[in-house]
Amino acid sequence: MADLANLDMNLLKVLNTLIEEQNVTRAGDRLGRTQPAISNALNRLRNLLGDELLVRGPGGLTLTPRAEALRTPLHDLMQLAEICVSETTQFDPSTTTGVLRIGLPDRLSLPVLPPLVKRLAEAAPGLSLHVKTADRDQTISLFDNDEIDLALGWPDNLPSHLQSEWLFDEELVCVCRNGHPVLSSGNPFDAEALVSYPHIVVSATGGQRAAFDNLLADRGLERRARVFVAGFSAVPELLCTSDMIAVFTKRLAIIFGKSHGLIYKELPLELGPLGHFLVWPSRYDGDPRHSWCRDQIREICGGLDATAETN
Repeated sequence: MADLANLDMNLLKVLNTLIEEQNVTRAGDRLGRTQPAISNALNRLRNLLGDELLVRGPGGLTLTPRAEALRTPLHDLMQLAEICVSETTQFDPSTTTGVLRIGLPDRLSLPVLPPLVKRLAEAAPGLSLHVKTADRDQTISLFDNDEIDLALGWPDNLPSHLQSEWLFDEELVCVCRNGHPVLSSGNPFDAEALVSYPHIVVSATGGQRAAFDNLLADRGLERRARVFVAGFSAVPELLCTSDMIAVFTKRLAIIFGKSHGLIYKELPLELGPLGHFLVWPSRYDGDPRHSWCRDQIREICGGLDATAETN
């Protein structure tokens, strides 16, 4: 059994980071230490615990069963230690430092990120922003691995350790180039026409389905997909130079209309709104910094309807 009287808590911090990163160099970068210092700490941990903890595998370092068993309790211990030593006085955004880690669907990057970056630069200049693009299932995994602090998305069947709060609804529309046949008054635009045109499908997972495909499937429909992409950067140019169409949110369609002259048309289907929610771990409910960050997201999303038509 390890001698707790001689235990250096810094070693546990190193072990927690090594278990999360499974890479000595990345662990050193996170902790601000050199690779030799991390390797030395790992050797001390091995002697202390009587286990190799991390061994070389086909893709790099791999956890031993002992290290795997320590993953959750050690993570919880580090979280508790952080809470114990963090400030309990009034939070001041102007002096706070660190990184705010957010997960969100790519379609929300253009509407949400610019005003959030501007707001943080003005009110919390020491706070950096790290954004991870993810769909719902990826977002849950990011929370479980403590890779994000909050997320925007849809909260179907959320685990009990996550909280959610409605922010806004989004309307889906058909987007295409100016002069596209779908815009002609002589061509009926019904559900059959919608799915018959070639579509661009944007999926954060890189797969061949998006949220709209699930809505179509519920109605026994399937669209004719021609191009699949993981993000929106190439989508406006692809639409401008082809007869492909796409189904996006109205906010995103308005932005693309102003930047690339794209046109949107109401869908010939009653799909209802696509709701978006703020999601965060329950353990952050009372954290002053996290609460302030949530407030900034709420205010930005509350003004999206007004800014979409005027920007």
